Amino acid sequence: MELKLKRPIVFLDLETTGLNISNDRIVEISFLKISPTGKEQWMTSRVNPEMPIPPKVTALHGISDADVADAPAFREIAKNLAAFLEGCDLAGYNAIKFDIPVLAEEFLRTNNDFNFRKRRYVDVQVIFHKKEQRTLAAAYQFYCKKELKNAHSADADTAATYEVLKSQLDMYPDLENDIEKLATFSSFNNSADFAGRIILDENGIEIFNFGKHKGRSVETVLREEPSYYAWMMNGDFPLYTKKVLTEIKVRSFGNKKG
Repeated sequence: MELKLKRPIVFLDLETTGLNISNDRIVEISFLKISPTGKEQWMTSRVNPEMPIPPKVTALHGISDADVADAPAFREIAKNLAAFLEGCDLAGYNAIKFDIPVLAEEFLRTNNDFNFRKRRYVDVQVIFHKKEQRTLAAAYQFYCKKELKNAHSADADTAATYEVLKSQLDMYPDLENDIEKLATFSSFNNSADFAGRIILDENGIEIFNFGKHKGRSVETVLREEPSYYAWMMNGDFPLYTKKVLTEIKVRSFGNKKG
């Protein structure tokens, strides 16, 4: 089943130096843009992470320091990437918890304030896990009846993810072919930040989702315990989480003045 699109959607996969969203860097990107007419456009590139790639990570995705030595740094391609993604929804496999947060961190490090809030996110892994509980290779075999060759290669994983979503739409009649509905089905909770440290409650109020203030309004905590803001800003939290926290703090200050 082909996707019914109101605007373009980009399937993405990243290979990185590790799994730490805050500290690890991208070594390869692969984006596949699907337009509402079905036209496909690829953007794939190695990226110099400007830090060593651990040998155990190279063993997984096959990308070594030598492979990215002459590749552009993320800051050199950030504007082109942002232009490619502009006006598009995003999709991937485990993208909501990993690829999209990592991408957001890279944009913020390079002072490219790409707006991630204007788009919807479809996570094929979430759909798969809610339906079948497997891995991408197993999902590809299960839904597409094919063996996933070159797994952990960004372009192979990206193309497989696109095929899996189309096959999921064919297999599940209750899965509506609508990006907004798929994005809703893909989400675990209504996160205000990608890491899930701050979420929205049933009234759309930002609340903390971790630690001693879990379940409490962020504005209330920052008002009653101002040092908590400094603790988070100096802590090992993703840049995007800190950005959201700062926006809430500034907004709260503005409301107080008003």
